[in-house]
Amino acid sequence: MDCFSCENHQCIIKKNCRQEKLRSFIQRKATLRCKKGQNFIIEGAPVHGLYFVQNGKVKVAKTGLNGKEQIVRFTGNGETIGHRGFGAGQTYQINAVALENTVLCNFSTDTLKEMLMEVPTLTYELMTFYAEELNRSETKVKKFAQMTVREKVIDALLYINRKFGRTHDLLNLQLSRKEISDFAGTTEEQVIRTLSSLRKDGLIETTGKRIGIKNVELLRKEISEHNYFLDS
Repeated sequence: MDCFSCENHQCIIKKNCRQEKLRSFIQRKATLRCKKGQNFIIEGAPVHGLYFVQNGKVKVAKTGLNGKEQIVRFTGNGETIGHRGFGAGQTYQINAVALENTVLCNFSTDTLKEMLMEVPTLTYELMTFYAEELNRSETKVKKFAQMTVREKVIDALLYINRKFGRTHDLLNLQLSRKEISDFAGTTEEQVIRTLSSLRKDGLIETTGKRIGIKNVELLRKEISEHNYFLDS
């Protein structure tokens, strides 16, 4: 799909694609199709530009202490991946794995540099994106230091709900208990116990590996003191 017919209006390329100066650069875009489970960015690998999710879901992670994976965020349609490597070094500082069959748009580093020099509004959009990402990262660090295990798991579930929504109360992103723990900053055992407790309290339901939220407002209330709405 070309950028002009793409429906991801929040994508920073889509927002600026009607500008005459950007048209020739868009023709240099590469498209990558990833199967579920495919790793398309490897931590420590040479940087080869930015990726934009055309369609699909991706998890972005870093390797922490003792080789433990820490999931930094999940991305969906129109979102940017690989920005921490662009302009800041020669290698990627994250891993990126497709959580379902995913289509990605890729602009090489050289192409992006030319685009940013030629299109000021695109440069501003990227600068704003970096500022928002920094704010989210700082908020997450603060929350991790202050939240209980139960609150971290609730926060993770609400984040997934805000980002991908629900169908018949079931979250539209299926994750393993380990992936939830890697995102929430807990252990798999703690996640299993917490989900069991939330289920007994009537706040969630589980169908196999899928999780459903039965009462969003009550979950929000439990973590309201941690500024839930800052990390949307």
